[in-house]
Order: sequence, then structure tokens, then C-alpha cells
Amino acid sequence: MSNRLHGKSPTSMDEDHAAVTACQKGDVDAFQPLVEKYQKKMLNLAYRITGDYEEACEIVQEAFLSAYRAIPKFRGEARFATWLYGITVNHARNRLKQIRSRSQHEVYSLENSPETAGGQVIFDPPSDHVTVVEQLEQKEIQAKVQQCINSLDDEYREVLVLREIQGFSYEELRDILKIPDGTVKSRLFRARDAMKECLKDILSSL
Repeated sequence: MSNRLHGKSPTSMDEDHAAVTACQKGDVDAFQPLVEKYQKKMLNLAYRITGDYEEACEIVQEAFLSAYRAIPKFRGEARFATWLYGITVNHARNRLKQIRSRSQHEVYSLENSPETAGGQVIFDPPSDHVTVVEQLEQKEIQAKVQQCINSLDDEYREVLVLREIQGFSYEELRDILKIPDGTVKSRLFRARDAMKECLKDILSSL
């Protein structure tokens, strides 16, 4: 993934530095490219954590608003993307507490992030070589995968989504979640193990 640290200091390789600096100097328009750049990935992250697309949309809006308000205080101690994802995770955590009782949600592809244009959900067109039956089977499997993700405890779900779906490095996970390296690895190990067992049980019934 292009936004991994690769051992370099966050500020020195942060491609968003110019836009962030412009925002901090009062250039309101400089924030829009950052929104366009990250909204799809943030939406996918929020959706994977909450399992609810409409809630995810609201989470992303709130996260961008919080980031815009807080950007004057951003000091570049971590990359802007890492800082932004941390804000999104925090908003998702808070929102998740409000929707615990909701059991129904829409399910989207694990590989392709949902995005909107004019309020409509856009999907990559299916391959001409995939039959309707195969598409239905794939959709059912994707639903089962999301069901397993939803079954994880919050702390395990967050680290799994950030690592396995968003592709963040261990260093970035540490910065986003504000936990030590050892805790990151421990949670990820347990999350993967739980997912493996859940998928084994749930997919065997298909």
C-alpha cells in the first residue's frame, strides 16, 4: 500500500503536506482534494467497522468535519492519512455504541469500497464470464464474511479491518489505535484466529 511508512519519518514523505499546510494557513479550498482523496477508503473503513452503510456515510462526514476543525493543531507527528484514519476510527467507535441493537445492514464487496455519486451506490460491473448463479454465490459469501467481521469484539474488528482490508502497516496501526506494537500483534493474531473459526463454521453450511 502506498501509504505505508517504510521506516521513513512521517512528515518527510507525507504527500499531503502541501495541502495540509495550505489549510492551516486559511485556504479553505485546499481541504477539498483531501476529501476527494480519502473519502472512499474512509467510507469502506467505517462500513467494515459498523456493518451499516448509512451510518458509515454519516461517520465519514463527521470525521471530515472534525479533521477540518482540528487541522490547525495538526503537527505532523504522524502522516496526515494516519491522523485522519484515527479520527474516523474514533467516530466509528462512538457511533457503534448507538447502533448495537440494529441487526440488519446492507452488505457490499469486501474487495471493492462503496462510493457514491449523486447519492447512488456504484459497483464495479460484474465480469461477462460470471453467471448469475455465481454472482449470487459470491454475494452470499461476502455477506457471510461481513457477518464474521461483525461478530468480532470491537478491538479485534478495528485492527483486522485496518490491517487486512485497508492494508496499514503495524507502525501505522500503532499510531491510529494508540496502542503498543505488542498489543497490535496480539489483537491481530486473535482477530485472524476468530475469523478463521467463524468462516470455517459459517461457510461449511453453504
